[in-house]
Amino acid sequence: MAHFDGAIRQAVHALKYRDCRVIARDLGELMADWWKEHPMPADVVVPVPLHAERLRDRGYNQAALLARAFADQTDLPLDETTLIRHRSTATQTELDADQRRENVKDAFQCTSMALIDRRVLLIDDVCTTGATLASCAIALCDGGASEVRGLTLARSL
Repeated sequence: MAHFDGAIRQAVHALKYRDCRVIARDLGELMADWWKEHPMPADVVVPVPLHAERLRDRGYNQAALLARAFADQTDLPLDETTLIRHRSTATQTELDADQRRENVKDAFQCTSMALIDRRVLLIDDVCTTGATLASCAIALCDGGASEVRGLTLARSL
């Protein structure tokens, strides 16, 4: 959607690391506006989940905040419970592409069959190598999703 630099980078860092949740609505709406201009087939919106420990530490999931705003603007249903991160993973910020893939391998799973035959639009804040999105997509397909597409606010350069 956007390059991960300048104002977008500052906004993501404010959302993710400085508890500036109020900007999530505007960023999610920005994602929804982009999606309306570049539609991808979707039956349900699913945010990339945080592990319970990281969620407890941060107090919120930035991808879920973006996904809620996105879903509100697009009238797509939101599922925040089926896909979980069942294994804690190290932060990806200092890892190369291979390390990122290994770090998130098998970290996600579906807790129910709620997404069987559903086209999932997976939402996250930033895509760097695609390792997290790919690992989530595998879990979603294993859980019965018919198709998974990813949409992120920003793409790393």
